[in-house]
Amino acid sequence: MIQRIQSFYLLIVTGLLITAMCLPMGYFIDTTGEHPFKALGIDVNGIFQSTWGIFGILMLSALVAFATIFLYKNPIFNSLLLVGYYIAFIAFYFALKSDANLFRIGWALCLPLVSIVLNVLAIRAIGRDEVMVKAADRLR
Repeated sequence: MIQRIQSFYLLIVTGLLITAMCLPMGYFIDTTGEHPFKALGIDVNGIFQSTWGIFGILMLSALVAFATIFLYKNPIFNSLLLVGYYIAFIAFYFALKSDANLFRIGWALCLPLVSIVLNVLAIRAIGRDEVMVKAADRLR
């Protein structure tokens, strides 16, 4: 499956998710300044609040996407993990937000959404390949 278009999609998904792990998802802005909200946590005035769950979801999703290239499986589980990422992000957002600060969204927050779209494209390409294999088996 390494030579197929779905491998290219899944390789891009892996790269996007690794990038999303490294970049801030947004910024909390308060009177003391701007604090980046990354996948591992947020540091506000020397107090570190961990959000390792988001990092774990992104890491697991990147590993599943990369493994799917070699296993020839549907990446449906990966898409479900990325939906869980957004649910976890919303939960951590409301847990960390206070009345005194604002939130500015970072562009890295959209990378998992692009990954979901690429997963859907990979699922469709895998489906087309399976139909082609069944048609070839029928001709024998």
